[in-house]
Amino acid sequence: MWELTYPILIIVLSNTVYNICAKSTPAGINSFASLTITYLVAAGLSFTMFLISAKGKGIAAEFGKANWSSFVLGIVIIGLELGYILAYRNGWKMNTVSVTANIALAVILIVIAFIFYKETMTVKQVLGIILCSGGLVLINI
Repeated sequence: MWELTYPILIIVLSNTVYNICAKSTPAGINSFASLTITYLVAAGLSFTMFLISAKGKGIAAEFGKANWSSFVLGIVIIGLELGYILAYRNGWKMNTVSVTANIALAVILIVIAFIFYKETMTVKQVLGIILCSGGLVLINI
């Protein structure tokens, strides 16, 4: 059970702090300067954690296992973070931007999982999509 719970706790805690930080990014700083600092810190911490967790594995061999997804993930994370910073700067409220984005994401991922990964789409999920769509309207009016 813990194996299923702790990743979600990490996601929720990290996403909470993430939104607080995105909302607190100074309006006067260039978004890409802020993101550069963010990713220098993230790269340093990631590399340190990699060295700690690699335990004698070859660094080059581990990096050699990467595929296209690591590179594309780096690109789309910039879009994700820039989107949140710009949303807050353009007047979105903290209590609606994340909910709106995550509901829209959930609906899109259900469809993508069905089409590309052959996961099933249940009647409950279709009803959930309908309810989420209605919720998005109610949250944003």
